[in-house]
This record gives sequence, structure tokens and C-alpha cells, in this order.
Amino acid sequence: MSITLSFPLLAQAFVSGIMLGGVFALIAIGLTLIWGVMGIINFAHGEFLMVGMYIAYFLAARTGLDPYFTILVTVPALFLIGAGIFRVNIQPVLKDPVMNQILLTVGLMLVLQNLALVLFTATPLSLDNPYNKMIFNVGPVVIPLSNLLGFVGSLLGVAILWWFLRYTDMGRAIRAASQNREAATLVGIDVRRTYLVAFGIGSACVGLAASLMIPFYYVAPLVGAFLGLVAFIVVILGGMGNVLGALVGGLIIGLTETMGAAILPGSLSRVLTFAIFILVLLFRPQGIFGRRQA
Repeated sequence: MSITLSFPLLAQAFVSGIMLGGVFALIAIGLTLIWGVMGIINFAHGEFLMVGMYIAYFLAARTGLDPYFTILVTVPALFLIGAGIFRVNIQPVLKDPVMNQILLTVGLMLVLQNLALVLFTATPLSLDNPYNKMIFNVGPVVIPLSNLLGFVGSLLGVAILWWFLRYTDMGRAIRAASQNREAATLVGIDVRRTYLVAFGIGSACVGLAASLMIPFYYVAPLVGAFLGLVAFIVVILGGMGNVLGALVGGLIIGLTETMGAAILPGSLSRVLTFAIFILVLLFRPQGIFGRRQA
């Protein structure tokens, strides 16, 4: 096995990794919000993203709508889907053992995957759009406009969510409920409503990510399996419930993905990603920005 490295190759991998990592961070922030607030491990998070990507794809492909304008549909649609699923499926098991919650979200994941297979078959779909043909050359690095817009849009999404959680009444209620449910109830916060909104916002994050990704990424029924796994790795790496940690973790995993693809051949390209995941679990299980539990 020979490995050929060059500055242009590494520079391209670095820039591509940063842009991909921004999207990973946006996906993971939705998961870390749900996990940090309710303690629910939503294994169907990647499938919510898959649903959003199908919505964005068909809106753009069948109606001619600009793929980035599909944000106006995917974000509220995923919020409503998330809120509805929370009310019907998640809320009744909030006080149940963790294993019940895990089995419920795994079952939901399998239902969404197989429903997509029945409706859309296993054929990957990709959107033919002008953004992929627009590129910028910065020295040896090629930057497609679609990837750049995805990165910038992801950072804006992360910034808006951070501002919302920090400076709005609902954001403060979400943070209060995540820290101490009983105390939040005593000061008049409707914890059930707060949980529903938090779950909806976490799902809306993947709706935004879906519209940002569809110009340069394919959609298929199993696409959420990989991206959901990446989101879990990012959340664990950054620290559960930490928005800044999810951003940094997303950038790190994005870099390891592209650097691994540049350095290692074929299926070995993800060795670096899972190696980092294992090392974090072994030596800092609370994550980079997480606090060790007493």
C-alpha cells in the first residue's frame, strides 16, 4: 500500500474538511439539544435528516424551486414533524427506563428507513443544479459554491441557535429545564411545552442542514444511518448538550473524514474518525467541553 502526499492534496482536504465539518456541526447541534435537554438519545435523528433531504430534493427537482429556498419549507416541516413525533411517541416514555426510550427511537429509525425504501426505492438521488458548476480557485484549492454556501449557512444556523438559547425567554426556559426540571417547574416554566419546542428545534436543525446539503450531497433511504452516526460522534467529542462543543467537534470530524480520504485508501479512510471516537471514549468520555460527572 503506497501513500502519496502533496501540498495541493492536503490543502484541498483541509478546506473540504472545514466546509463539511460545518454541516456536521449543524446536524449534531440538533441532536445535542435534544440529548442535553431531555436526556433522550434519538437514534432516528439521521432519518429526520433523510426526510428533510427528500423534501428538499423533490421541491427543487419537481417544481424548479431554488434548492436554498427549500429552507422555507424544510425547516418548519421538520419542526412540525419533530414536535408531532415527540407528542405522540416520545413524551409518553420520558419517565420510562432509558432502554425503553432507546428501543422506541431505534424502532422509529427502522420505520422511517423502510418507509423510504418502499416509497423511493434504494436508488440514490442527486440534484442537478448550477451551484455545483460554480467554483472558486484559491491557489491549488478548488471550492465549489454549493459547499461554501452549505458551510456559511451552517455557521449562521449555529449562531442563530446559540443566540436563541442565550437571549430569548424560550431559550432560557430550555436551558433551565435541561439543568433542573423540578426547579424550572417551580418558577413557572411549562416543562412539557419546553421539551416539545426543544425537540422541534432540534429536528428543524436537520431540516436546515437538508436544504444546505441537497445541492452537493445525494439522498437515499440509508443516508441518515451514516450521518446520524457522525452526529453521535460529534456530540460525544464536543460534550453532551454543548453548542460550542458540537461546532468544534463537527469541524474536527469533518477534517478527519477528508484527511482520512486523502491519506488512506478505500474503506480505510474512516479509520481516523473512529480512532478519535475511541480515544475520546477512553480518555475524556465527557467530551472536549463537557464536565466530568461527580
